[in-house]
Amino acid sequence: MTVIPSPTPPPGPFSSCAPEDVRRVACVGAGVIGGGWAAHFLARGYDVTAWDPAPDAAVRLHRLIAAAWPALERLGLADGASQDRLTVTATLEEAVTEAQFVQESAPEKLDLKRGLLARLDAAAPAGTVIASSTSGYPMTDMQTQAADPGRLVVGHPFNPPYLIPLVEVVGGERTDPAAVEWASRFYEVAGKSVITMDREVPGFIANRLQEALWREALHMVTNGEATVAEIDASITEGPGLRWAVMGPMLTFALAGGEGGMAHMLDHFGPSLKSPWTRLEAPELDRALYEAVVAGCDEAADGRSIADLVAERDRGVIDILRATGRLPRTAEEATR
Repeated sequence: MTVIPSPTPPPGPFSSCAPEDVRRVACVGAGVIGGGWAAHFLARGYDVTAWDPAPDAAVRLHRLIAAAWPALERLGLADGASQDRLTVTATLEEAVTEAQFVQESAPEKLDLKRGLLARLDAAAPAGTVIASSTSGYPMTDMQTQAADPGRLVVGHPFNPPYLIPLVEVVGGERTDPAAVEWASRFYEVAGKSVITMDREVPGFIANRLQEALWREALHMVTNGEATVAEIDASITEGPGLRWAVMGPMLTFALAGGEGGMAHMLDHFGPSLKSPWTRLEAPELDRALYEAVVAGCDEAADGRSIADLVAERDRGVIDILRATGRLPRTAEEATR
C-alpha cells in the first residue's frame, strides 16, 4: 500500500508562514528570561533579533548567551546554530519589522505590558503571532490596548528557557484560537514541551503549584520549623527525584499500589483534613527576609551565582538524559 504524506498545512490567519517555516524570531526584553529565550532560539538554528531599552543590553545579552552556550552544546545544537545569528537592534521597531514570531519578556508590570504589547502589535508584520513570557498576568488583562488583540498569546516559560522544556500557552478573551494553536505548534517545532491551556488561570498551572510549595516553605522558616537547607534537601533528596520522572498526581497514584489513586484516596483521603499546610502567604517581614537570604547564602557555601548556574545546568541535563528525555552521548552510553 502506498502511503501519501499529508501536505504541510497552509499558514493560518495569524501567520505569514507555517510554524515549521519560521526562520526569524524577535526577542523583546533581554533580561534573564528574554536572554534565555534568545539563547534557546539561537541554539535551535533561528535568526534572532533582540531589543531591550537598557543601555548595556547588548553586552549583557551576549554575556548571558555565551554563558549558556556550553549547556546548549551538551543538549545538542541544531544545524546552523550560531551565536553570530543574533542581532541586537537600536529600536523595538527594528527588532520586529521582519519577525515571523515575537517573544516579549518585559518586567512584570501590568501597565508596562499593556503598552509594550500595543507597540509590538503596531510594529510587527500583520499576522505575526506575539507571545508574552508573563509569569502571572492573564492575556485578557494585557491585550486591552492592542489594535489586533487576536494575535496576542501567553507563552510562559520556566527559567532558564534555554534549558527547562516547559512552556504554557493560553490566549485571552480577545485572542483568536487559531493564534493559540499556531503558537503551540511553533513552540513544539522549536523544541519545547507545550501545555496548551483551555482557559486562563492567574499564575497558570506550574507557577500555582510552585507558589503553594514556596508559601509553605516560607511559613516553616518564619516559624522556626525548618531551615532553608532542610527545606531544599527535603525536595532534592525526596519527592523532587520522583517528580523528575512523573508528576505529583501519578506519584500519589502509585502510593495506592495495585489499587492506584482510588485506594490511595480511600486510605489517605481523611488526612487531607489534617492541618498540615497553610496556604495563605506569611508576612514577608524583615526577619523572614533575612532568614531566607542568610539560609541561601549558607547553602551556597561560597559558590558564586555562575558556579551555581553551571551546577544546575549540568544536573538538569543529567536528569533529562537519565530519564530518557534526551539521548545519551556515546561516552555516557558506554559507562
